[in-house]
Amino acid sequence: MRLKPQQTGYVASKVAIDLGNAPFVKFLRDKESVRAKIKELIDENLQQERALDEKVKDIIEDNYDEISFQHADERQLFFMIKKKLAPEYGIIMNYDDRYNDLAHKILDELYENYLIEYDVNENQVKNVIFKAFKSFANAYEEIDDIVYNKIRNMERDVIAGSQDYELLYERLYREELQRRGML
Repeated sequence: MRLKPQQTGYVASKVAIDLGNAPFVKFLRDKESVRAKIKELIDENLQQERALDEKVKDIIEDNYDEISFQHADERQLFFMIKKKLAPEYGIIMNYDDRYNDLAHKILDELYENYLIEYDVNENQVKNVIFKAFKSFANAYEEIDDIVYNKIRNMERDVIAGSQDYELLYERLYREELQRRGML
């Protein structure tokens, strides 16, 4: 699952809700403060990945003539270059490993900033965060399909890519997340 920038708040909410529901985690500040810190860390991670993507695009543009001449698959080439440069940018390409790493960072930041405390092994708390990421990732495509079908079956036509479409998609996506208790 590749997050869009507007979805980081949804994931942060899911993590905050799951932490708040864990009987062994106590919020030392309000849920919104916890959610905001989580969102900040997820946004930082996405920003690192965007910087990596830009570097890869620059490399491909700089070598476009050679790539065209060789008839190379640009998508495959993009992925191969990204995978090679990922460690320099602190990006983990495997999503489970990435969620695990991010869960550790979130746990550390929440604890060090006196936002949460817990009375169990830190791995138990980290697993709550990891499972929230996985839960969102697993639901993402299903929710996306539901929202897409709702828009497609509407009486009025909404043009994909238009501002109306994006606003409608965002509203329906949010409603589906709320219905599932993920917000």
